[in-house]
Amino acid sequence: MGPSQYVNALRHGRSPLPTYSSAVREKLDIQFNKSWLAPFSIPFLPGAQPRRVRLRVLNPVRVPHHPISLFGYRKGLFSRCCAFLGGLLAICIVVILLGTEETHWTPAFRDTTLVFSREDLQKIWRWEIDSGHYPSNAKIPEQIGFTSSILNPALPPARAHSLISPFTPPPGPVITAARGAGPRRTYHITQTLTEDFATTAYPPRSISGSIADLDIILHQCNFANGKFVRDCLEFLRIGAGLDNGRRIRRGSLNEYKYIYTEEESSGDESYLQHTTIPLVPAAYPTGRYSPNAGLQKRRGVPWEPSLSLPPPRKHAVRSSLATACDPQNPRIFHMYWAGPFDDKPYASLLSFLFTQNLGLHLEDSHGLATCRPQFWVWINPYPAAAAPSPSALTDMYQSLKTNPWAAPFLHPRLKGFIKFKLWNTTEQLDGIPELRNEWRLMETLFNSGGVSVSVPAPNSSAASSTASGDAMANRLGSKSETSYDRLSVIMSDMARFIVTHRFGGIYLDADTLFLRDWEEMWGWKGAFAYRWSYHEFYNTAVLHLNKGSALGSFLFRTALKNGFDFHPGSVTRYLKEAYLSPLLTQLPDALFDPAWLNTEGLQRERPPHPFFASFSEFFGTQAQQGAAPQATGFDGFFKGAFSYHFHNSWWKPFDPARNWPDLGPRFWEGERAARAAANPDADPDDSVDNLTDDKADLDWATVLKRTFESYIRGERPNMYGEWLHW
Repeated sequence: MGPSQYVNALRHGRSPLPTYSSAVREKLDIQFNKSWLAPFSIPFLPGAQPRRVRLRVLNPVRVPHHPISLFGYRKGLFSRCCAFLGGLLAICIVVILLGTEETHWTPAFRDTTLVFSREDLQKIWRWEIDSGHYPSNAKIPEQIGFTSSILNPALPPARAHSLISPFTPPPGPVITAARGAGPRRTYHITQTLTEDFATTAYPPRSISGSIADLDIILHQCNFANGKFVRDCLEFLRIGAGLDNGRRIRRGSLNEYKYIYTEEESSGDESYLQHTTIPLVPAAYPTGRYSPNAGLQKRRGVPWEPSLSLPPPRKHAVRSSLATACDPQNPRIFHMYWAGPFDDKPYASLLSFLFTQNLGLHLEDSHGLATCRPQFWVWINPYPAAAAPSPSALTDMYQSLKTNPWAAPFLHPRLKGFIKFKLWNTTEQLDGIPELRNEWRLMETLFNSGGVSVSVPAPNSSAASSTASGDAMANRLGSKSETSYDRLSVIMSDMARFIVTHRFGGIYLDADTLFLRDWEEMWGWKGAFAYRWSYHEFYNTAVLHLNKGSALGSFLFRTALKNGFDFHPGSVTRYLKEAYLSPLLTQLPDALFDPAWLNTEGLQRERPPHPFFASFSEFFGTQAQQGAAPQATGFDGFFKGAFSYHFHNSWWKPFDPARNWPDLGPRFWEGERAARAAANPDADPDDSVDNLTDDKADLDWATVLKRTFESYIRGERPNMYGEWLHW
């Protein structure tokens, strides 16, 4: 110690010589002075274990060795205190960002959507598994915390292993795999079960009661695993026999088996009784135990009350049912449409008639040994924020009867399969038990991806000021890119979850065309949507939910506590943060949206057929590809995919040269009115179409529309070789 330091020490009443009570104390002090980190104890709550939490913080003794000591003792002390507090703040931030404990305080930028406790999450998982809604081998997230064996009635029993490897790790405290206890599966190539398949020019119908194994499809088609859409479509069409009579020899067909049937089991089913699963004891680092440790709840929102669920459904094999249709799994396709009915839903409904097994080729189809699906079209004839009038239902049907695009589907031969329903937002929301008592308390029903749209009240000055013109609240349908009906799009995001939860079935966006029979997809009892291109979140343009399911209850209650947001990105967060994502299978977009990756600039080195660089090419096919639509027709359009999603373009006609329904003499009156509207200067009674008035190279949209129409006119069979019987 120098002279000046010696004098300063004396002035402050301190001895300049070091004093220690023992040699051990001296060694500890020397070690403390050398280390940049020093131990620091924080007392905890009385009675808690442990009583003190030991942390390591920045050693303030080391700080004076830096230039801040040059400013004097007082300033140096102040700097040391600031450094000490800054270190504590940094530790708190690290704990917040890296900690996984349940906490009631989280920073705004890291808030979550979770409102259900672990006990309720386990209830949801167990209900779905016991109901046969999880026919998958995908792992259950360990965060759910099952600690006892779970039996899955939708999975076949696993084959017994005669030899257990010594390298197999012992089972852990958390169960992540359900044990199969259901019927055994027999896998087929659809074509091999059809008699005289080699002589037919059309593919066989799907096996009644067959099921698509989505685990196998994910393995073969998952973009995340580097799979190409082109290869996926080949796998899908060969396995379903869609290449019938045109197959090129590739090798063993066993590699293409993804469709199976279930064999009815005769064993004891008492094992399926619902039992309580104990919670995994999860501890904080502080030593406290909490049943929700590891779950991060939404800030400022209490845990939801204990979830009350009905008894789980009984998983039934198709052959054990008294009728062809399973009442617990109704086969209903849903579509939401706002505004006047035009060629977009018209084409979608025609593709439904052209592909699905409806028995329209039979004079009496009541004896058909398969469950015939229905298509429910939910019509909202008013702007999304408007309430329907008392005469709305009558007005809707009158409008459909006089609309040339809609009137054909009211024909007695078709109305048993296609049903028009009036959309009433109030009635629909009141029909959801999870919402009916609280949805009116929401500030707005129009929230998409965290962006809320406030709609003025009907009698407010804001509403009157926007009553005219093309205000967003008054739009009914998207007429152009600049007058996009955003509110109806947001409403449809919510509507798809409502109708599938209330009535069961599969929802499809109105810009979707069917490309094959969906028999195998109906067989899969689990919920599903598909991937949003290369992103990891869902696209709900195709959505299957089971009627009144636990998963549906979770989604509605979670959305209610998170701004009533049903955007696919928000739904992805709800499921991910609750560890429920496996319950909504995320299928590859190749099944329903096979052009999407190409339009995003991906997989262009090996694209499927046809190749679209943008979705607009469906309506305006490039000249270099212009010969393909007419040369290959429907058979060459993404063969193997279940559907095609053309992504909006509501204002582009399917058939610019013949922008009217061309269904033949049976529907001439409607065609005549549509011809007059499309060509005011032409004679509406002249039904002769001149080749010179047509486009030389027809676009894909035009070819598909005319293909479907020729089936209705009786000029060709459907894709399975069946002729329509009127």
